[in-house]
Amino acid sequence: MKAAKAATTAAPRKAATASKASAPRKAPKAESHLAMVRRARRINRELAEVYPYAHPELDFRNPFELLVATVLSAQTTDLRVNQTTPALFAAYPTPEDMAAAVPEEMEEIIRPTGFFRAKTKSLMGLSAALRDEFGGEVPGRLDDLVKLPGVGRKTANVVLGNAFGVPGITVDTHFGRLVRRWKWTDEEDPVKVEAVVAGIFPKSEWTMLSHRVVFHGRRICHARKPACGACPIAPLCPSYGEGETDPEKARKLLKYEMGGYPGQRLSPPADYPGKPAPALGAE
Repeated sequence: MKAAKAATTAAPRKAATASKASAPRKAPKAESHLAMVRRARRINRELAEVYPYAHPELDFRNPFELLVATVLSAQTTDLRVNQTTPALFAAYPTPEDMAAAVPEEMEEIIRPTGFFRAKTKSLMGLSAALRDEFGGEVPGRLDDLVKLPGVGRKTANVVLGNAFGVPGITVDTHFGRLVRRWKWTDEEDPVKVEAVVAGIFPKSEWTMLSHRVVFHGRRICHARKPACGACPIAPLCPSYGEGETDPEKARKLLKYEMGGYPGQRLSPPADYPGKPAPALGAE
């Protein structure tokens, strides 16, 4: 009788346990906007410690050279641009010179950057506009820059932030990919991404934030296989685990100075801890 009663009592308990085990787990509590902003700002502070030397990875000596280099950087690496621009600027040092170039001769110089015919057309067009409308000088206003052939918001923000000291957020493929991975936004359109991120950070942080995020995307948080196990901001990343989590294997994925390799600039800033990139043909 007692055994029967025990069995009867145990049955509901087992059923309750089974029911509890099979019940769907509760989804993690959604992060509030305030919590996301705090996490995003902490990520920025952490990246500032990891990359105190973050900088634009295009070689330039003046606003015109930066503008040209940024236009050339579309669909290629900054390294390839930096290896190409010494010969380009030796041949055409000013907007006036570039506007008067023989297209076929310029195409041959910039051929290594790809899409050289379209880029030649843009460079000659923007150079003519600088000559004719701005006295041969690169304007320091966003509205003027985006009117130049081949110049969009990304290029304009690069030039404004790094040649004129005007704060701007540069949304390239690395920046957009990482801010989505960090759940700052799920927007895909670069203009919308820029607007969202601009609302998270004070204007004084915009330019350096752009450099830090891009540096991190190129060195650690890669598109195909991020080095999660070697990432200094892993505790703050909601996407941790998308890449390699084993520390030793992750370290082998690190790029540029983080992995002991040359950077992308032939003439990097004095505080850059890595090796200068090789000249064209010396790789």
